[in-house]
Amino acid sequence: MDLEYFIYDTPRDHVARITINRPEVRNAVNTPAHKEWSDLLDQIEADDDIWVVIITGAGDQAFCAGRDLKHLSAMQHASPQEQGSDAELMGSVSRLIDRLEYSKPLIARVNGIALGGGFEVVLACDLVVAADHVRFGLPEPRRGIYAGGGGVHRLPRQIPLKLAMEYLLTSREMTAHEAKDLGLVNEVVPYVELDAAVDRLIDDVMLGAPLSIRATKQAAMQGLDRPLSEAFAADYPAVRAMRDSEDSREGPKAFAEKRPPNWTGC
Repeated sequence: MDLEYFIYDTPRDHVARITINRPEVRNAVNTPAHKEWSDLLDQIEADDDIWVVIITGAGDQAFCAGRDLKHLSAMQHASPQEQGSDAELMGSVSRLIDRLEYSKPLIARVNGIALGGGFEVVLACDLVVAADHVRFGLPEPRRGIYAGGGGVHRLPRQIPLKLAMEYLLTSREMTAHEAKDLGLVNEVVPYVELDAAVDRLIDDVMLGAPLSIRATKQAAMQGLDRPLSEAFAADYPAVRAMRDSEDSREGPKAFAEKRPPNWTGC
């Protein structure tokens, strides 16, 4: 893909990294950027050679400041034709990150502020490593809008309800350490140690077979809102794919032979 708003690279084998590259607007995302991001995630999802995905922002000041409100304001005052074109483009965008459907582990490398939609992206990721100067928040009510990209639904499911409502209704920000104490962040490190911390996390994830990791994620996320008995009995396509894989045979064989497994992802 020819990318205008993002940088895509593979910093190591089987790992993709998406960098939001709009530092001039604190990595805020406008409608064309939403479309580009969605298409890029679809491309990565279809690439069997990618096992883990990192999401981060350019620079050390902002992970993502959320929706580009200048673009939103411009569209609100644009001609009906321009508004229609923007709405049509936004309507073609699948949800950027759906924790129930996106099969590969998503790691947020939070390099700077994560506000609004940026915080919603963090909430949608499976694992989060944040620099110690980071602040998180959902300021949408103070902008006359609401955290409709998942924030109003994910935050109350991830921290105690009364605390979630406090952050949602007051738009107060939380520090990286406060987010870790609430269970929203896995690790907080100085900015200069951010990449090393992400790499350690990836090392541990990639000790597991990639199809087993996908099966684990799918079963865990799709089972969350089901009674335990239904979650046990449900059919998970990723689990079926894992059971039919060569890696499901390689794991026990490697254990019996007292050697590290050679995962192939198939």
